Amino acid sequence: MVLSYRFDAPVERVWQAWIDGEQVRQWWGPHDFSAPVANMDVREGGTSLVCMRSPDGHDLYNTWTYQTIVPKQRLEFIQHFVDSDGKQIEPTAIGLPSGIPNAVRHVITFEGTGEAETELTVTEYGYTSDDVVELSRLGMRQVLEKLAASLGA
Repeated sequence: MVLSYRFDAPVERVWQAWIDGEQVRQWWGPHDFSAPVANMDVREGGTSLVCMRSPDGHDLYNTWTYQTIVPKQRLEFIQHFVDSDGKQIEPTAIGLPSGIPNAVRHVITFEGTGEAETELTVTEYGYTSDDVVELSRLGMRQVLEKLAASLGA
């Protein structure tokens, strides 16, 4: 799944929004979801724990384990669905479609396209069906719309 989004904000602000837990809590999750947890450990080999809460109060936890970090340019991490203690769980065990793998590689790139503009591209790897790719694209588009709103962009 590949999705690009242009923000009316400098790359430094968009980058900071991805690595600062207080900011991640403002925008992580699709529309109508909140993010009560964003414990960030953004360093190569580090693992962040994030949670998105559905409107009916169902919590979905993920870890992001970082492989590559190039400040203000690139974040690469492996996402796993986990319980609140960070223990990996099968996505289907929490009601997600079977086409979502246990580990989803993410590459997030940040490109300054002007003094106060950033193009962010999210690439996710490993989905096994077109339906799941489109589900992920829809969810990520909503996440990025919330990120833009949090930046005032």
